[in-house]
Amino acid sequence: MLSVSALQGSGSPFRALALDWDGPHFLGSKPTVTSSSGSDDPNRTPEKPASDESNRVASVTEERKRRRMFSNRESARRSRMRKQRHLENLRNQVNLFRVENRELNNGLHFLLHHCNRLRTENEWLRSQRTLLLQKLANINQLLLFQQLQSFSSAWPCHILETE
Repeated sequence: MLSVSALQGSGSPFRALALDWDGPHFLGSKPTVTSSSGSDDPNRTPEKPASDESNRVASVTEERKRRRMFSNRESARRSRMRKQRHLENLRNQVNLFRVENRELNNGLHFLLHHCNRLRTENEWLRSQRTLLLQKLANINQLLLFQQLQSFSSAWPCHILETE
C-alpha cells in the first residue's frame, strides 16, 4: 500500500487524497504521545532513524509498486477497450443477422405466396383439363353417333323397311 508521504511527494494523480485517514488528527483530535517507559519527557529523542540503505530499499520498493500499479491500470484500460471493441463487434453482428433474418423472412413469405398462387393455378388448370376431357368425350360420342347414323341410313335393309 502506498504511504501518505509517497503520494504527496510523487507526481501521483491521487496526491489530493493523500491524507492520513487513520490518524487521530483526521477526527479532529490531536495525537497523544504515550511511552511505555513511563517517561513523558517531550524532549526525549526518538528512536534511531533508519539507515540510508533501508531508505533506498524502501524507495526502490515504492517505485516498483508505483510502476506495477501503473502497469496494472494500463493493462486494465487495454482490457476494457478490448472488451468494448468485442461488444461493439457482437452488436454489429447482431444487427447484420437481424437484417439477414428479415431478408430471409421476406423471401420466405414471397415464395410461400408464389407457391400458393401456383397451387391455385394448378388446381384451376386441372379442373379445366377435366372439363375439356369431358367435352372431348362428348364430341367423340356425337361424332361416332353421327357416323353410325350415316352408315345406317345407307344400308339396304333400312331402305326396305322405310318403303
